[in-house]
Amino acid sequence: MTSVIFPGATLGVLGSGQLGRMFAIAARRLGYRVHVLSPDDDTPTGQVADWEVRADYRDLERVAEFARTVSVVTFEFENVPAETTSVCERFAPVRPAGSVLFTSQNRGREKRYLRDAGLPVTPFLAVENVWQLLDGLKELGLPAVLKTADWGYDGKGQTVIRSIDEASAAWTKLGVADAILEKLIDFDCEVSVVAARSLGGDFASYGPIGNSHRQHILDVSVCPARVTASIAREAVEITRNVLQKLDVIGVLCVEFFVTKEGQLLINETAPRPHNSGHLTIDAHVTCQFEQQVRAICGLPLGSTEQRSPSAMANLLGDLWEPCKPNWSRLMQNPQVKLHLYGKREPRRGRKMGHITTLAEDPADAERIAREARSSLSLR
Repeated sequence: MTSVIFPGATLGVLGSGQLGRMFAIAARRLGYRVHVLSPDDDTPTGQVADWEVRADYRDLERVAEFARTVSVVTFEFENVPAETTSVCERFAPVRPAGSVLFTSQNRGREKRYLRDAGLPVTPFLAVENVWQLLDGLKELGLPAVLKTADWGYDGKGQTVIRSIDEASAAWTKLGVADAILEKLIDFDCEVSVVAARSLGGDFASYGPIGNSHRQHILDVSVCPARVTASIAREAVEITRNVLQKLDVIGVLCVEFFVTKEGQLLINETAPRPHNSGHLTIDAHVTCQFEQQVRAICGLPLGSTEQRSPSAMANLLGDLWEPCKPNWSRLMQNPQVKLHLYGKREPRRGRKMGHITTLAEDPADAERIAREARSSLSLR
């Protein structure tokens, strides 16, 4: 279980989206084979993997067959059932472990774990009915955010409550019996730290990365983030503690709010590469996906040195309306790197790809990225 998994071995991925695709590209560049399992076929990951298994995550016989064919299993999103990783662990190491996934995939478990470990989290309360919600609003104050405990990402499964009169409708809209209520943070900015931890406990990080969102979906990331040196050091140190406390082997991202008083509060964690870390592909010596390969295989972690300030802009399906993006215009810009994910059907809000830009200054990198993305709609 602790021996190095050398190039030539086969790596297994649970989940088949763009994160798995970029992981598979990094793994194959290093000489590994890649097998992927998900309920779909012709997926972003499957298009570049050696073998794509279409099976439900709860089809445990197929999961076991899949796990027997690989030397290690990792995942590219959180919504994998606990029993799936448990079956995989009978045949191959799962990294990060299924226990890490179990903690991170439920907002309540995650918040309680981090709080009990002495780490700074947003004030929160568990909520199971509308009466607890009303009591919680009195305790935390308004405005507040009501979130489903499970299956939340890109702003899904959450609603802001700004008055007591909105509570009942918010609870009905959420439609679950397991939720958390968080105090709405009046933050100055949002940052993330993507980091890796090896089998031997070595730690490497890329952060912090500055993030801006649009309609709850990550819009643009900039590295380095525009925060003070002391905040940057503290964000990295908190992230180091999160990986150590959870005993992460692999890559994990910690998302933070930076309050107007300069306090860091953990918003959530993701036990995998992160959307904000996509710029590491073009801007860093070792990208987050190669780092994931290195960590789960027991290899030494790579350098996270940043070659240049950079920015990343997401390309959502909205850009395909009313007609396809103008790729020729975009590619005329030598400062832009285009990454598309191979998704067949563009939809509003769906992440279809991203662009990365490098510049002498983070602000210039962000400006170039935004202008380049806007050029896609020009005829």
